[in-house]
Amino acid sequence: MDRRHFIKQAGLALGALSTAPALSAAKGPLFEISVAQWSLHKTLFAGKMDHLDYAKVAKKEFGIEAVEYVNQFFKDKATNGNYLMEMRRRAEGEGVRSLLIMIDGEGNLGDADDNQRQQAVENHHKWVEAAKFLGCHSIRVNAATGNKGSYDEQMDRAAEGLSALASFAESYRIGVIVENHGGLSSNGAWLAGVMKKVDLPNCGTLPDFGNFRVSNDEMYDRYQGVRELMPYAHAVSAKSHDFDGEGNEVHTDYRKMMKIVLAAKYSGFVGIEYEGSKLSEMQGIQATKNLLEKVRDELS
Repeated sequence: MDRRHFIKQAGLALGALSTAPALSAAKGPLFEISVAQWSLHKTLFAGKMDHLDYAKVAKKEFGIEAVEYVNQFFKDKATNGNYLMEMRRRAEGEGVRSLLIMIDGEGNLGDADDNQRQQAVENHHKWVEAAKFLGCHSIRVNAATGNKGSYDEQMDRAAEGLSALASFAESYRIGVIVENHGGLSSNGAWLAGVMKKVDLPNCGTLPDFGNFRVSNDEMYDRYQGVRELMPYAHAVSAKSHDFDGEGNEVHTDYRKMMKIVLAAKYSGFVGIEYEGSKLSEMQGIQATKNLLEKVRDELS
């Protein structure tokens, strides 16, 4: 079973557990639109929104029926069955699909220290189990290496940690997907090389349109990077910051980027991830949604 088939079948199987919409059918829209919880991180960190209300906000405010959680907003609840049940109940009550959990702060899966790398793998186990309970198809992880060692050494270590975690997650039918998220992971060729080494159907990528800063002195070409990561993509992140008077994102040509996404035969969810400051978070999410819908109509 290849990566793309894994994620579709896993999504359909998990969808049977809830009343939320299943993955889009082959004859549906070119892609579906979801929203990443990080788009509301300022509001959530300020205590102006309860994490448990996230699915309701996505549906009521934006008409979005698929959400991507961030573990930072319920980090002490990974093994709290009652809390996870309430998350699931509220999402299903709104007819909202829970797609994935973005995981941070659980250690470097490519750590140079063998014991630390193994501990990081084990730290992620509880999130695999939580994702399964919530009806998600994947957890998003980081291929962090601590920037120690050569290019190839870091690749080998990241592949080792990801392989171990993906092997654990496979029995839960949960995907382990890696975002370009700084360091060598923002080098598209490097992360694609990691995927080739792992070579497991439930381990893939989450290409982010904007996270291509390898170091303070190096930026990787975002279009090249997404092109290199799309063959392994289980999800896509439409990063946005600023918009011009025509509603276009000023840092990323969404039409060019979505052509790259679609050329890879991808038809899953594209997640809104607004990180700008000129618009409010609510306005930024809506502006990104409007742009994605406009581009989808143009390319259909």
